[in-house]
Amino acid sequence: MNKKVIIGLGLVALIALLITQFGDQLTLENAKAQQAALSSFIEQNFALAAITYFAAYVAITAFSIPGAAVVTLLGAALFGFWTSLLLVSFASTLGATLAFLSSRFLLRDWVQGKFGDKLNAINQGVAKDGAFYLFSLRLIPVFPFFLINLLMGLTPISTARFYLVSQIGMLPGTAVYLNAGTQLAQIDSLSGIVSPSVLISFALLGVFPIVAKWAMKKFRGEPQSPSKA
Repeated sequence: MNKKVIIGLGLVALIALLITQFGDQLTLENAKAQQAALSSFIEQNFALAAITYFAAYVAITAFSIPGAAVVTLLGAALFGFWTSLLLVSFASTLGATLAFLSSRFLLRDWVQGKFGDKLNAINQGVAKDGAFYLFSLRLIPVFPFFLINLLMGLTPISTARFYLVSQIGMLPGTAVYLNAGTQLAQIDSLSGIVSPSVLISFALLGVFPIVAKWAMKKFRGEPQSPSKA
């Protein structure tokens, strides 16, 4: 059997094992329960905690383990907005690039067989708009992020361009999520859920894709949809 096939199968098995073992633990309830203990640890071991969080986030993104959104919110709650923005922004892009490379060099046949029906749309978008198409997908994900990472590995886009565009394109959405996470950390009772700052932060999560879509159309010079009376 081809060596790449063996490595690819081993990687798929590892992903399945990680999802089975840890996927159900990455919940908002568990994150909130561990917040106090983790905050104390971070105060005493900041560098170690930051490196550990960064490495874990890279692995979660690279192996497409469910729960990245919860880990993002937890990072904001534990490290604060600016530190978590630095950690999550670079970790998510590095993890995405590792997934991209695994698809290109190890899992090409598996990705092609599993998601080949969606690859045509990706290829057409890249052929038409190049790296700008990837940028638009990062701002307005028509496909889940993990799928974008894998499918982009089968396109001609270079690794450096994929990394740079992903780094910039994912930053606004990451900032919105982390802002929500900082507000989540301040909730200590049920009444806190309906405080103005929390409501505004989580409203941004829903409004952001709409604003991003409008901005992309504006940038492209596309006509806006007429409003209905």
